[in-house]
Amino acid sequence: MHLKKITLVNFKNFESQSFDFEDKINCFVGDNGVGKTNVLDAIYYLSFAKSYFNSVATQNIRHNEDFFMIEGLYNINDKLETIVCSLKKGNKKVVKRNGKIYEKFSEHIGYLPLVIISPADRDLITDGSDTRRKFVDNVISQSDAGYLQNLIKYTKVLAQRNSLLKYFAANRTFDALNLNVYNEQLESYGTIIYEKRKAFLEAFIPIFKKRYKVISNSKEEVDLVYKSQLNEFSFKELFKQNAEKDRMLQFTSAGIHKDDLVFDIEGFQIKKFGSQGQQKSYLIALKLAQFDFMNAQANVKPILLLDDIFDKLDDSRVSQLISLVNNDEFGQLFISDTHKERTEEVVKKTKQSYKIFQL
Repeated sequence: MHLKKITLVNFKNFESQSFDFEDKINCFVGDNGVGKTNVLDAIYYLSFAKSYFNSVATQNIRHNEDFFMIEGLYNINDKLETIVCSLKKGNKKVVKRNGKIYEKFSEHIGYLPLVIISPADRDLITDGSDTRRKFVDNVISQSDAGYLQNLIKYTKVLAQRNSLLKYFAANRTFDALNLNVYNEQLESYGTIIYEKRKAFLEAFIPIFKKRYKVISNSKEEVDLVYKSQLNEFSFKELFKQNAEKDRMLQFTSAGIHKDDLVFDIEGFQIKKFGSQGQQKSYLIALKLAQFDFMNAQANVKPILLLDDIFDKLDDSRVSQLISLVNNDEFGQLFISDTHKERTEEVVKKTKQSYKIFQL
């Protein structure tokens, strides 16, 4: 799979611009603030129908305009495909594939597999459990449409159960039978999600550890631990244990929506005890393991985006990324960097075809 061309209209700082890409390596260079990351985010948008950096869709519209449009032309298994994402203020977002509108964005997820490595990934360490759950869900969903559907259904039922708990509190009433209807649905969807998360991490963790060992050139031990209430209790037990607590809090305090990943180094949480270098290595290993996992699962090679990455890495880590590029399993790569000479020096070593865009 290759992205051959992208056209941006009123997307972030771009009024109207098109880029024609090489099948292997494409680099965006220039000063900070010229839009390098915005192009990479537009490519991400085409895969996920949302921005990687800005969760408020309308904020991706260029100032003083009322809409944006991103169009991508892909070569997928020697067949040309056109993906269009657009949004007009006051209207719903639209995603089209070859002119046909998707009724549900979830139907598009996984069609254009993609991995991004960015300084923003540090949120995986610093933010709450929700960010780490999204990471796991993103990786699994790109190769398992059924998982994503179960996740959407679970989230919907969870919101309904929480609304019911608020209704009980507001009206000083309680209906155990009514609540149990939602409990059973959460158990049904949640158990499937838990089992798939557990199976994914059993396969993923060894890949991650191998990546970290190579990147860090170190003997230090790292681990990735799946933390879930379901590791110890069934859904039925959790609902029973937390019945009074849920009524008091007016929301559901137990379930797979409380799952987390614990990032460890030498038996300690990397957030508190890892150096900046160790944290960088950990995150890059995490994302490269994601690439490896998805590459094995997908029918096409994932696109890899490296946002402002060389600025954050020492030579040994850059070398590891380049070794990935030279691997036969590698697909198309997009890089953003502030230094044209540095970028060109790095990509020349790959002996792959490349194109540099000076913004």
